[in-house]
Amino acid sequence: MAKALLRPGGLDRLLADPRRCVLVGTLDDVVVGLAVAHVEAVGESSIGIVDGCYVEPPARGVGVGGALLEQLLTWFARAGCLGIDATALPGDRTTKGFLEAAGFKARLLTMHRPLG
Repeated sequence: MAKALLRPGGLDRLLADPRRCVLVGTLDDVVVGLAVAHVEAVGESSIGIVDGCYVEPPARGVGVGGALLEQLLTWFARAGCLGIDATALPGDRTTKGFLEAAGFKARLLTMHRPLG
C-alpha cells in the first residue's frame, strides 16, 4: 500500500481502480486514519484483501479504525467476496486483537528462518 501511494500519481491510480477501495477516517474534520483494500480473484470467486488500516495513535480507541473496517466489510460484500484476509505482523498484538474483535480468525501462520 505505501509503495503505491508514494509513486507519482499513486493515489490517483488507487482511486481510479474499481477493484480497490480507499477510505479516510476523520475526527472533527481532521483526517486521522486510512484504509486501503482490494478484491482479488481466486478461481471462480473473489476474496477481499485489507492492504492496510491505520489510525494515528492519539485517535485510537474511539472507533475510527472500527468504522473504517466496517466500511471495507460493506464494500467487500457488495463486490461479492466470499471472505476477507487481513495481515497482522508477528508480535503486533494490538492489530491481532483489533482484527479478532472484528471477527477475524488466524488461518495461516507463516514461519521464516534466515539462512546465513
